[in-house]
Amino acid sequence: MSKPQIFKIKGMHCASCAGIIEKTFKKTAGVEFAEVNYGTETVKVSFNKEITNPQNLSDKIEKFGYKLDIKTSNEMSSLPQDHTDHIAMTGSKKERLAEVRDMRSKVISAIPLAVISIFVMAWDILAQYKAVPEMNLVTSEFFHHLLPIFATYTLFVVGKPYILGLYRFIRYGKANMDTLIGIGTVSAFLYSFIVSAFEGPLKPFINVDHTYYDVTIVVITFIAIGKYLEARSKIRTGDAIEKLLNLQAKTALVIRDGNEVEIRLNDVLHGDHIVIKPGAKIPVDGTVIGGSSFIDESMVTGEPMPIHKKIGDSVVAGTLNTNGSFVFKATKIGSETLLAQIIKMVENAEGSKAPIQALADKISSIFVPIVLVLASITLGAWLSIGTGILGFAQALSYGLVSFVGILVIACPCALGLATPTAIIVGVGKGAKEGILIKDAATLQKLHKVDTVIVDKTGTITIGKPSLVDIQNLSNLKEDELISILGSLEKKSEHPIAHAISNHSIDNNIRILDVPKFENIQGKGLKGTIDNVEYYVGNVQLMRDLGVVFDHSKVDEFTAQGKTPVILATKEKVLGFVMVADLIKDQSKQAVADLHKLGIEVIMMTGDDERAAKYIASLVGIDQVFAHLLPQDKLAKIKELQLQGKVVAMAGDGVNDAPALAQADVGIAMGTGTDVAIESAGITLLGGDMSKLVKAIRLSKITMRGIKQNLFWAFIYNVIGIPLAAGLFYPIFGWLLNPVFAGMAMALSSVSVVSNSLRIRAKKL
Repeated sequence: MSKPQIFKIKGMHCASCAGIIEKTFKKTAGVEFAEVNYGTETVKVSFNKEITNPQNLSDKIEKFGYKLDIKTSNEMSSLPQDHTDHIAMTGSKKERLAEVRDMRSKVISAIPLAVISIFVMAWDILAQYKAVPEMNLVTSEFFHHLLPIFATYTLFVVGKPYILGLYRFIRYGKANMDTLIGIGTVSAFLYSFIVSAFEGPLKPFINVDHTYYDVTIVVITFIAIGKYLEARSKIRTGDAIEKLLNLQAKTALVIRDGNEVEIRLNDVLHGDHIVIKPGAKIPVDGTVIGGSSFIDESMVTGEPMPIHKKIGDSVVAGTLNTNGSFVFKATKIGSETLLAQIIKMVENAEGSKAPIQALADKISSIFVPIVLVLASITLGAWLSIGTGILGFAQALSYGLVSFVGILVIACPCALGLATPTAIIVGVGKGAKEGILIKDAATLQKLHKVDTVIVDKTGTITIGKPSLVDIQNLSNLKEDELISILGSLEKKSEHPIAHAISNHSIDNNIRILDVPKFENIQGKGLKGTIDNVEYYVGNVQLMRDLGVVFDHSKVDEFTAQGKTPVILATKEKVLGFVMVADLIKDQSKQAVADLHKLGIEVIMMTGDDERAAKYIASLVGIDQVFAHLLPQDKLAKIKELQLQGKVVAMAGDGVNDAPALAQADVGIAMGTGTDVAIESAGITLLGGDMSKLVKAIRLSKITMRGIKQNLFWAFIYNVIGIPLAAGLFYPIFGWLLNPVFAGMAMALSSVSVVSNSLRIRAKKL
């Protein structure tokens, strides 16, 4: 299958529109896959370029009133590289804002007409119950001639999309929400027009005093208000992408031929030396080669505190330099940067569908035809059954009210918006917190997780050895002991050696010259400082040297997962230090929070069992499996799944790759710029365990919002359609006026979008 592309769709108004477009594409020769998302107004489509192309696909749906915005293909402009790309990516939002402004102007023009119509309608109803006197003849005739003018403007100007929807239904047989509104309002208008034009001849047969111009005016106005509020709210749901795009710097200050030159971001090359001044944004990913500063990375990782960056540290595009100045070397540019990967991932996640949406899609796809049939049957029932009881004139009047009411209230918009709007807001909120969600299906699965598997190194612990304890057994001062150790270890490439030498450098302890140096395979090293031969290594090296010392303290530390590094001469042990992988500050609280959510936490590690159990006891982990190879972790997860558990696996995304893939939800603890975003369903930037808890809470909040949305979307129709059909009229005398049907339809979509926006305010 060819690589999918994502296109914006213009002219899509409802869930039924999404169904029409999706079916059309799937029937098009050369199309391998098509998925339309009404919430984001996009289509993800893959096709054989030798058979079809984007323009041909756009032509296929143009006759139905839709059009592909070919510029928004994610193959062309999915990732920001410079200001031009930024404009291209935000262009679609500018177009939507222009559409919203146009909708607003039409709504403003229609509201006064609707207010007058409601006034006339209310006066007539109140007069029937003797609450107010009837209008005098002059006033009545004035409104009798004014309302048709209002209705004509409202229907043919404000309601133009619905007339086009009716036209396309007649010509192509494709029905959507616009079709329903078009049939309903045009029917009310035509009936009223015929009654007004042929009042004399029709007077013996029907009630010519009653027309439905007010219904046409008020229904279209209410629906226009609802669509305007919905469109305005939907722009707010997807602002995560725009905020991420705004993080992108527009230019970079690079050193070329010894001079500082400001260039476009597109012109930055790998290896360029880039100057960053106070208050400047980091334009691309790279490594600091000169100077130091504190960098605010909260926009990308969600971490509130600025992080100190010095020579050798990595910096990330989109982050903000606070006070110092430094120079860094560009290592990743354009689509390679972490920010670009984040934007791509958020785009893909917002455009994906959750499994829970399948039911809503199926209902929406058959909803419009069923409603058309139901409305026609209702009108026929009123005429056939009601005529004998109420008389033809009254039965026709009630039948028309029911016909229009069903068509208006049965719009599936709210149903189509229920899932995608919540997903868009949830994914955007996650990105803001440094929680990157790959797709909607992953977000849905996460809320059912009851077991979390964590790796020890890099997940519970920092993943980087540090010097944690010093035992001085000689007359040397502690700084002298560390100076000798650090000088010797600086010659070694072992990770433990780096921990000791880095400790020396960080604490400004002098590094001495080591003219003679030798590695002792598997045991340590030896070197000469000031004509004294020193040995650095493990207990076995001390035994080989024949140096005797009490190593009970070493054994005690070793049981805690710490690694001893012993310094000795040929005659005696001078002291030793302990190196360990420190527990992350957030790990203990994160495990406690997972327990509060009713989730069991299990550690799976390839490390020593004693060390693993000691670390687990410190943070409160329930169960430990140690000495595991990657394939062993995979087998354990399968075993848990066979027990009926829903398993999430949190690991570093490298040696844990098989387990991450097997778990119901794979969670990569991403750190720095080397984060492999594609390696798991969810990536936690910065490798912070507390974000795992936030991700699960976000999933639960989002799924709760989706279920609430689906409930409200269904309940409007479950109650509204029977009421509009007149099923309660014989019992209670209830009949739903199309005006209230229009109001209910508008409120249903607005309430669903508003409920989704509430997710943004929830605390994780």
